[in-house]
Amino acid sequence: MLRVRSVSGNRQRLDGGAMFGNAPRALWSRWCPPDELGRIDLACRALLVEISNGDGARPQRVLLEAGIGAFFEPKLRERYGVVEDDHVLVRSLAALGLTDADIDVVVLSHLHFDHAGGLLAEWAERREPSLLFPRATFVVGREAWARARAPHARDKASFVPGLSELLLASGRLELVEGAATPVLGSRFLFHVTSGHTPGMLHAWVRGRHGSAFFCADLVPGRPWVHLPVTMGYDRFPERLIDEKAAILERLAADGAWLFYTHDATYSASRVRRDDSGKYVPLDEVVVFDLDLDEPPPPIAA
Repeated sequence: MLRVRSVSGNRQRLDGGAMFGNAPRALWSRWCPPDELGRIDLACRALLVEISNGDGARPQRVLLEAGIGAFFEPKLRERYGVVEDDHVLVRSLAALGLTDADIDVVVLSHLHFDHAGGLLAEWAERREPSLLFPRATFVVGREAWARARAPHARDKASFVPGLSELLLASGRLELVEGAATPVLGSRFLFHVTSGHTPGMLHAWVRGRHGSAFFCADLVPGRPWVHLPVTMGYDRFPERLIDEKAAILERLAADGAWLFYTHDATYSASRVRRDDSGKYVPLDEVVVFDLDLDEPPPPIAA
């Protein structure tokens, strides 16, 4: 069994112009209608991967990212548009009969707060930040780790103060450089992009009858499948477009699922190239829940 399931985390509202870079508001507002402050609704979801050999043993549980979580104090929670004040990812795991202690590995594409903040317990007055996931190995790309430890002034505010120190102190941090790591085995291949942030690590989960690619901020949601669309937060937009074109070609040929962390409605889709050469999503699903080792069922949105 190689089961992949979307897991909801805290939602966020961010400025639509920042999320769509140089795309005009007249265009992006059709895709993502803004509120009165110009903010659009965004998810911060994770992907739970459960791997079992069918021998009755407990499956290995891997969480791809942890969302934004609830670590911000109330003033910052309001500033960054975090919707809920409790730790929604923890609540979502509980709905699946799990706690953070049941997770064996957490893979982080990068350490921006909307992807790694969920590693921390929710904020409480006069309580120091602390890590959740007490049994998990934390897998981070070496280049993404270096960026978090020494960020540029342009993206310094995107990182969680003190998080890297907590990860180091846990003794369970694994930095990876190649396409695989022994802690995850052959079911996971890594692909690195650097257009959004240097060394962003994408996990490509491969089963016997399908695969799922963790898009992270290379393709935050369906509107960003369109090649020219980038975010104002991207460090190197032209490089990102080239990286996106290369991986979308591979994913379309493979029939792979694209997993979206930030799409407000859909957690995953496949992608195809239409007659004009434009990449478009298809087979969109709200709740992604598949066994990639089994022949896929008919898809219903």
